[in-house]
Amino acid sequence: MTRSATMREDITSSNLTVIARELMGEAGASGTAARAARTIVARHGLRTTLIALRNGHQLAQHDSPGAATLFVVEGDVLLRAASREWRLTANDVISVPPQRHSLLAETDAVVLLTVRLD
Repeated sequence: MTRSATMREDITSSNLTVIARELMGEAGASGTAARAARTIVARHGLRTTLIALRNGHQLAQHDSPGAATLFVVEGDVLLRAASREWRLTANDVISVPPQRHSLLAETDAVVLLTVRLD
């Protein structure tokens, strides 16, 4: 296979299934936090982070990161904003609401958060 002249050497690929398993193990070992995260992509105004949450644990209410999407890799989660909530399951994707919100794992869950950095 030949390389295109525009291909960059610093671009790597990641297997989300493998990383999700690793993070779920770390989340189980993290004590009361019961979560673990790893940034997968951080470049050119974009950050993608894989987050594992154990059943019943949450990312407490926090401000919106701006333009962002949340993709559920595995499990069931509840995304809550002030006046609305969304139940999401594996393979669901949603635009993160532009307001304070929280994320509750209703089962062991792994989500992929993609944020546009300004």
